[in-house]
Amino acid sequence: MPSPDRVPESLTPENLTIVRHPLVQHKLTLMRDRNTSTSKFRALLREISLLLAYEATRDLPLAEVEIDTPLERASLPMLTGKKLCLVSILRAGTGLLDGMLELVPSARVGHVGLYREPDSLQVVEYYLKLPEDVSERNVILLDPMLATGNSAVAAISRLREMGAPSVKLVCLVAAPEGVAKLHEVFPEVAIIAAALDRCLDAQGYILPGFGDAGDRLFGTK
Repeated sequence: MPSPDRVPESLTPENLTIVRHPLVQHKLTLMRDRNTSTSKFRALLREISLLLAYEATRDLPLAEVEIDTPLERASLPMLTGKKLCLVSILRAGTGLLDGMLELVPSARVGHVGLYREPDSLQVVEYYLKLPEDVSERNVILLDPMLATGNSAVAAISRLREMGAPSVKLVCLVAAPEGVAKLHEVFPEVAIIAAALDRCLDAQGYILPGFGDAGDRLFGTK
């Protein structure tokens, strides 16, 4: 029987991938626990981001190249095509960034600073720094939570303005409202998440969620 706090797999929208690996689910449950310390939360976020990175990079193109092994010459696969740019939505997105960079250390990094007005829940941009060649790179956008979807839509809109050819969003927890909002505006954007939770509360927080990701990551509340 599916958990009442989670959306059944049969109802998962298209273009949304839920990473159901046991290690991902185990670590996410530990992160949800209100008694998990800041240092442990930070370590778990780094670990789970590395696991999510495998899914987010699953479709990177490969081409055969000739190399000399210690025993013979061989034709073997290596990455080809456009390179990656990892874009963190400040501030909580930085928690996902470290683990991602362990897997793809050659990726360029960009940052988008956004905050949400507490009353209107509308997004305000206060910082933007992207690689000059972002128009030549495939972008993986990082934010632990997809709640209302407003921050993701604002960030992807800016990336599109800067010429990013393709964008994926990696998050830990998504709400159905956020998925619907993002795909209403950008139906082609793939979302990779560890969980699709039940709904948003009146303040725009995901239920059951894990609270404010930035506060829990940096110990500011």
